[in-house]
Amino acid sequence: MADSSFDIVSKVEWQEVDNAINQTSREIATRFDFKNVGAEISRSGETIEMKASGEERVKAVLDVLQSKFIKRGLSLKALDAKEPQLSGKEYKIFANVKEGISQDDAKKVAKIIRDEGPKGVKAQVQGDELRVSSKSRDDLQAVQALLKGKDLDFAIQFVNYR
Repeated sequence: MADSSFDIVSKVEWQEVDNAINQTSREIATRFDFKNVGAEISRSGETIEMKASGEERVKAVLDVLQSKFIKRGLSLKALDAKEPQLSGKEYKIFANVKEGISQDDAKKVAKIIRDEGPKGVKAQVQGDELRVSSKSRDDLQAVQALLKGKDLDFAIQFVNYR
């Protein structure tokens, strides 16, 4: 019988990111505490830019965005927000949306699987994803449970389970 396998990836659903940004934009336009503070949010490429007249207000915009990410099922680990910066008369926060697993992170995950996972499970780095294979589907499910229990500093999803 052929080996069963699945891929570990770190992908972001960009339509959901846009939806979260649009919801945040609508909320800051209607909320009373955001009146007359010039609060805005926009995205260009993988960068989300938040602006407001005060440092507390721009942090509040980030907080609203994070709550929308959670409601839409997006991981906060994919959102890499910088510290607020003063730019002219307004504060800005730039947040990058991280996608893909770096080589170092893939090696860390492969080492976790080798050290703590069931015997006979193989992990191979393939570009920005990791293929995990084994003869036993139960072992693959054990690896998924193991990785879900770990506190990794990046978001992971399991795809192509066969």
